[in-house]
Amino acid sequence: MFNRIPLSSSMTEVEKILEKPLFTKDDLIHLLISSGKDRLALFEKAKKTKADYLGKKVYFRGLIEYSNYCKKNCYYCGIRAGNNHFARYRMSDEEVLEAVQYAWENNYASIVIQAGEQTNKPYISKIESLLKRIYIQTKGQIHVTLSLGEQSEDTYKRWLDAGAHRYLLRIEVSSMDLYKKLHPDNRAHDYQQRLEALRTLRKTGYQVGTGVMIGLPFQTIPDLADDLIFFRDFDIDMAGMGPYIEHADTPLYKFRDSLLPLLERFDLSLKMVAILRIMMKNINIAATTAMQTIDKQGREKALMVGANVIMPNLTPVKYRQDYLLYENKPCLDEDAQECKSCLEARIHIAGDVIGYGEWGDSQHFSDRKPGGN
Repeated sequence: MFNRIPLSSSMTEVEKILEKPLFTKDDLIHLLISSGKDRLALFEKAKKTKADYLGKKVYFRGLIEYSNYCKKNCYYCGIRAGNNHFARYRMSDEEVLEAVQYAWENNYASIVIQAGEQTNKPYISKIESLLKRIYIQTKGQIHVTLSLGEQSEDTYKRWLDAGAHRYLLRIEVSSMDLYKKLHPDNRAHDYQQRLEALRTLRKTGYQVGTGVMIGLPFQTIPDLADDLIFFRDFDIDMAGMGPYIEHADTPLYKFRDSLLPLLERFDLSLKMVAILRIMMKNINIAATTAMQTIDKQGREKALMVGANVIMPNLTPVKYRQDYLLYENKPCLDEDAQECKSCLEARIHIAGDVIGYGEWGDSQHFSDRKPGGN
């Protein structure tokens, strides 16, 4: 491949760290607090790693925000069960299938169905039925990622058998102590249960993704270093990370004055993407919408430091104001075509190309599970 650059006394500590095959927690902390020349060296290493292992392709995942009904009461989330300041909705089957048809006709090859968490039997059957209809409608040519929270092993298997391929279940924080500060103390918000759900998804056969928020109240740089180690140790296939952005109708909003400034949260998020790309060279990493909330070029900046997945919003515009996990979410009034055109431009600005018609499955998953079995 290429010769390893010999370490010299003129190299900075961060440059020396970037030459290591495996990062320690202290190494990760150094990278997360890097600035100036060191920060740029980190980003350049991540950009090269992405190019070397995955090339220039960025994959579209058409996002369908299916429903904002949620049984959970997480303290950071705008659609938490305890928030009564917005209208609840659930898309009809016809609306979902129309969005899927748009994705199929525009050669996206992949969609994401995201919703608040529900575990009742009619809901589980409804998702199963929708997955089967999507498979039939697109002749199996659309790959489906689900992000529908903690479910039983039987439910995960039913949805996989019906046509789902990937599952995103964000841990949000890997620290159990911090997790408890961000959720009610009850069985519906159990840290160990969430970990077990991730293990069950892996066992069932999904490509498994998780992720964290960056810049939360009470969160420290060592916490973020632990998050990165968690991703590596769990051996994830996909990641979705972004800056924490407060919502006025949540319990955590009272801590807003103690938070890092938005731009610092954004910069930390870029570093998390870059470091994870270097650590886990062939996983899929999303350039999340929350990045663009803080910086108008946030998603293309994430692509330039290692992200390789982007999610055009296919949710009908009439529902978008009621799916606000955080405030100031962008693109609320853009229809699917406007969103597509905007993201195409952003990807080209970042120097990448769109992998139209390609599923863009995690190479890490393929390598770990030969044949995708």
